[in-house]
Amino acid sequence: MSTQASRAAARLMISPSVILLLLWMAVPLGMTLWFSFQRYNLLMPGQGGFTGWDNYYYFLTDPAFFTALKNTLVLVGGVLLITVVGGILLALLLDQQIFGQGIVRVLVIAPFFVMPTVSALVWKNMFFNPVNGIFAHIAQAIGLPPFDFLAQAPMLSITLIVAWQWLPFATLILLTALQSLDSEQLEAAEMDGAGAFSRFFYIMLPHLARAATVVILIQTIFLLSTFAEILVTTNGGPGNASTTLTYLVYVQSLLQFDVGGGAAGGIIAVILANIVAIFLMRMIGKNLEA
Repeated sequence: MSTQASRAAARLMISPSVILLLLWMAVPLGMTLWFSFQRYNLLMPGQGGFTGWDNYYYFLTDPAFFTALKNTLVLVGGVLLITVVGGILLALLLDQQIFGQGIVRVLVIAPFFVMPTVSALVWKNMFFNPVNGIFAHIAQAIGLPPFDFLAQAPMLSITLIVAWQWLPFATLILLTALQSLDSEQLEAAEMDGAGAFSRFFYIMLPHLARAATVVILIQTIFLLSTFAEILVTTNGGPGNASTTLTYLVYVQSLLQFDVGGGAAGGIIAVILANIVAIFLMRMIGKNLEA
């Protein structure tokens, strides 16, 4: 069989799965796009009609939109900062020969397998509770008044919860990259008189740059759709203090029953997510070429 014929056969065999995948993505996206141009309210299903760009205009001029956009950027930026820096430090720790290394690695990885809803409930009731939470007991033990995290610092609280979930992922990727570093480079630098900090900043950190870029890309795509942690802990409050774009779309669609406005918000969120993804992909491409 010729090369051209084998490629045609491979395309034919893989085409059903590709078509199914395209339909799986295109049909919901197409329906969302169609609803975004309709006046469709769940309380008045028979009074719909074409509205043009009105849904987009009302969503973009909603006073909560810019607050939600700012909160989304704060959440993504805060989680990335914690997970990348913390992942590098944990990777350095786990790369050392320590007692119970296997158990420590399992404990570090464990949060990644906890469902977002469960982890949010654990943090809300066991840590952040201003009466019975662990942090409240610690504050009382040292003579400080208890601090209501979810009411007084909602975005910080949600950022900590989400960062706790994603820290194991960043640690695994960075640890794998760190273990691929040639030990002879470090030994040669040590023999030349380079200290621990010099070896870290001039050898290890540049070697981890590509892995860190991959971590940033993957986490950003998923962090833009953070929802369960907000729903379980703060419900977007107090007010709009912890409302993100994803949660704002949920409020518009299922709490205010405005499917058209929610669909327009979903399309806007998808466009913004794609802009971020394209920017990060270009950044990764430049990093890989370097």
